[in-house]
Amino acid sequence: MIAPGFEGSFLGAADKISPLAVMECKICWTPYDPAQGDETRQIDPGTPFLDLPGDWTCPGCSAPKAQFLVRDDPGAATAPIFAEIDRRTRALVADFTEILNGRMRDLPMVNRALHVQAVDFRPWEGGFLGVLVAPWFMNLVFLPPADRPAMAPTQREVIAFPSGDYEFLHNARELTGPYLACSLFSPMAEFISQLQAVEVARAVMAELFKPENRAETDRAAEIRAAREAALAPAPDNAPDAAPSRRRLITGGLGQ
Repeated sequence: MIAPGFEGSFLGAADKISPLAVMECKICWTPYDPAQGDETRQIDPGTPFLDLPGDWTCPGCSAPKAQFLVRDDPGAATAPIFAEIDRRTRALVADFTEILNGRMRDLPMVNRALHVQAVDFRPWEGGFLGVLVAPWFMNLVFLPPADRPAMAPTQREVIAFPSGDYEFLHNARELTGPYLACSLFSPMAEFISQLQAVEVARAVMAELFKPENRAETDRAAEIRAAREAALAPAPDNAPDAAPSRRRLITGGLGQ
């Protein structure tokens, strides 16, 4: 069985991980595919992740099994859900990649070190919630279920999370369809790599669901104040603020 303290998907419930599950190290993102095994430890192809030796470690960074998450599990009961997440996030990425290669192509605000990527999308309220990273913004994005009433583009909606209430804008794209977005960062000049941007996006998704991050003040007022501050012109000598979890949860969300 899997080592004690397993942090993987489903809160470590090994019985929800099928023998076909492709796992991924959350430290270095090295995958373990049971169809391929692991030549570095002489693990035969066809060996499920749960059957690996207790002392097996990540071939990429030597992290223990406890640090692996489910990347794809075609044998799990949840496989259709994850297939739908993949379908909808591919459409989202395709829409914004087209924008990047079109009207954003030559704009100076585009950070050439970044590309469009959907990060950590998961089922939520009948739809899917995650972060979209692009070379000119990072947004918390909700892809709603088909039966959720759509609102006109640019209409605002405040959505409650354990960490607080955040303001989203409604919009729609050709492939994506209706979606809601809450701005985290724009522009993206302070990010030096895609890896850094993705790590911040994952931190957002973790901190968003922690009740201890909820402020004892009116979040709607904070959101409006943060947006007004973001739109105000900054002094020429103003230093760039480094991204942090505190900034994301106590003011960055909803800018």
